[in-house]
Amino acid sequence: MNKYVYDSDVAILIGHTQGNPYGGYSGGYKHCATGITHWRSIASHHVPEVMHRKDFVPVSGHSMMRTKFDEIGQHMEKCMGKKFFCCDAVLDTKSRQIEINSGYAKEMQPISWKTADKRTYVPFAEKKYDVLVFGMPQFFHYGDGMGTNPIMLMQALSAQVIRFKRIMSDKCVIICSSACNGYFHDELWPYLREMYDMFQKDGMNTLPDMNRLGEYFATNEEYIRKYRYANAFHPFHGFSMISCGHIAEQNTSAIYLVGAEQPGYARGMGLKTRASFEEALEDAKKKFVGPNPNILALPMTYKLASVHLMMKDEVYNG
Repeated sequence: MNKYVYDSDVAILIGHTQGNPYGGYSGGYKHCATGITHWRSIASHHVPEVMHRKDFVPVSGHSMMRTKFDEIGQHMEKCMGKKFFCCDAVLDTKSRQIEINSGYAKEMQPISWKTADKRTYVPFAEKKYDVLVFGMPQFFHYGDGMGTNPIMLMQALSAQVIRFKRIMSDKCVIICSSACNGYFHDELWPYLREMYDMFQKDGMNTLPDMNRLGEYFATNEEYIRKYRYANAFHPFHGFSMISCGHIAEQNTSAIYLVGAEQPGYARGMGLKTRASFEEALEDAKKKFVGPNPNILALPMTYKLASVHLMMKDEVYNG
């Protein structure tokens, strides 16, 4: 872990509690378990053997990933001989503060979740949906290029599946618009173009096949220098993205990307490409969902902080 934190008199974690597909919420012990540890520690939970378990989808606060966050954070406290003082703001859909809780993370985290659950786990659907429709901008969440870099794009699609799995039918398809214009943003993610190219060959049939290369990328000295000195992401971050990115394929009949300027990048990730929503829907009706599918349009996706949708009669006990 970070030596400055280890040696400090008081270690303070400041952040927020907001719905997150990786372990239910941001905040709490997720601060330290991902923020001030080594990539090898992060590789104990941001990997297929954790993210492809049945307890990861749909999203919840009791997955193995979340358990690992808590275990790692509390082990750090034990080794430091002191507890983290955690200050988390529960945020609403526009990322405004609803409530602020401070104190020992182990005690404070579940208190934050009580309020956050009311905003985040929404009993909404009276029926399961066969088609999810939304758009994907170029710039959101992890940065400019999130919606056009093919690997980041797959992570974004899967994040919605993790959040909405409770209301998706077994034959559900996604129809998503994206410019998909070939913009990788190589300065921010200098390793992803190489990862994409490697995924196209050498027996890489699904994204988890790439995971064996995690250490190769994570120890690449040039990628590490760019992380340290040129504001790039650390190269292991790409393996969190592909572990998540496979979840969309696992839980949908098909994913259509519409309006792509360079559709080959989408096809290289296993997506179907069409010029318009209408064409994609007609194809989905013929092949997957039948003539009268239940369609859910989500126009504010990636513009506002998402919720975790549930069936109307469903009760979430976080």
